[in-house]
Amino acid sequence: MSWSIKIARIFGIPIYLHWTFLILMVWLAVSQLMQGATTAEAIQGLVFPLAIFSCVVLHELGHAVAAQRFGVPTRDITLLPIGGVARLERMPEKPSEELVVALAGPLVNVVIALLLYAAGTRVAFRSEDPEMLMHGGMLSRLLLVNVFLVLFNLIPAFPMDGGRVLRSLLAMTMDYGKATRIAAGVGQFLAIVFAYIGLQHNPFLILIALFVWIGAQSEATQVSERLELEGTPVGDAMLTDFAMLRPSDTLGHAVERLLAGSQQDFPVYDGQYFLGVLARADLLRGLAQSGRDATIEGFVQPGLEPITLKDPLVPALNRLRETGVPCVPVLDQGRVAGLLSLENIAELLMVKAALGSRDAVVTSGARA
Repeated sequence: MSWSIKIARIFGIPIYLHWTFLILMVWLAVSQLMQGATTAEAIQGLVFPLAIFSCVVLHELGHAVAAQRFGVPTRDITLLPIGGVARLERMPEKPSEELVVALAGPLVNVVIALLLYAAGTRVAFRSEDPEMLMHGGMLSRLLLVNVFLVLFNLIPAFPMDGGRVLRSLLAMTMDYGKATRIAAGVGQFLAIVFAYIGLQHNPFLILIALFVWIGAQSEATQVSERLELEGTPVGDAMLTDFAMLRPSDTLGHAVERLLAGSQQDFPVYDGQYFLGVLARADLLRGLAQSGRDATIEGFVQPGLEPITLKDPLVPALNRLRETGVPCVPVLDQGRVAGLLSLENIAELLMVKAALGSRDAVVTSGARA
């Protein structure tokens, strides 16, 4: 979020513009100027891409508004050069609700296309000159773009909406985890198809294939982790052997604690409040800038609010991932009882996987 600029708030949802989007706009304008366009023509040439991304924002708002109807808030929507991203707090638990949320975005593009068509916009097409599609009027091209957004987003592969549509339909008749694995498998098969076609005809499809493959793998992994950790309290994954620092401690003292054990990130506590976390990277940066005798206070990252050891682990995991904070203090009756980090959660998952494999072997042996 630190790389984004807030440009609006719609239905209570912050809309952000990523800085790379601004670079894209500048590049488009400079490209037109280098081709001989005037400044006015270059600025006018940005109207169409801005119209496209307006449709993308409306697409993401469709997801967000549908999710709100099921009690799922949206943190924000960020506009990127490759499209828009709506960060929902979570996906609805019921498959039917997830289906509605997934279809809401493409439905917005369908409505936009129908409104353009009803207003008299038409797309001229001649089979002998398919490129003329991109040389029509702005409204004609905008209609075409919305049709493309519908078709592209309904490809049954994560992270597109079609992957979630497929998963929700499958989850109506089977376990959610199995439905996710099947939908992810379909997406990865399509990624292989895209890559093959891309090698033969259009290299751009190879990038889409990579995008789809990673998206499918990421969705399957996250759902698997969530199901594995469902019902697990924070206390089961926290680090209990840890050290804390005070803002008046020196960087040299922090180095001594770093070298004395395996802890890499240190919560900073002034005796009354948690001020944040001194991460290893910030400690090394401080040493390079100020030496061992400087205090750690100027190199502390703002931290998350402490959680309790009875809090559910899955929301805490999501907070750590989304904020990038290395760890969060865990309280027990107001006393610091441990630290929770992504590394500890990963170790808990490995332990659960090992125990699950052992149970599977024992069960198989008993059946034999």
